[in-house]
Amino acid sequence: MIDSRLSKDGNMVRRRRECLKCARRFTTYERVEETMPLVVKKDGRRESYDRMKIVNGLKRACEKRPVSINTIEAIADRLERALQERGEKEVPSSFIGEAVMRELHDVDEVAYVRFASVYRSFKDINEFMVELEELLKARKEQSVRQAAAKSRKGQGNRLS
Repeated sequence: MIDSRLSKDGNMVRRRRECLKCARRFTTYERVEETMPLVVKKDGRRESYDRMKIVNGLKRACEKRPVSINTIEAIADRLERALQERGEKEVPSSFIGEAVMRELHDVDEVAYVRFASVYRSFKDINEFMVELEELLKARKEQSVRQAAAKSRKGQGNRLS
């Protein structure tokens, strides 16, 4: 081992290593393995939490979008932390789906709509349109809030 350090968020140890045979250098990441809760599906089945399912779903939703793999990994990390903080042995799949949708809503609206369309399994175009209208309404409200904040900031500068 050449170097070892804690990751920025403190969840992993990054180790720089060198092969003793060929002298090739590589990096490993070590993470504490914590017991994750069982996921209770809509039909009542229970299955083990699978990080790769989350990451793969995020990758599909973010395909051809300007979302880095680091962002996807960070979303998965935050989700796992939220699951562990709940401290429960079982968690409904709806908690996971809604948490992923909240994260995507803030990261990329197109990826959010893609994920929502699969997760919520819209029955028809009307359900899909309702979701899009809510997204547009939220975006408009955010723009109004930002404009108001900018306006207040500008008034404060003139007074000083």
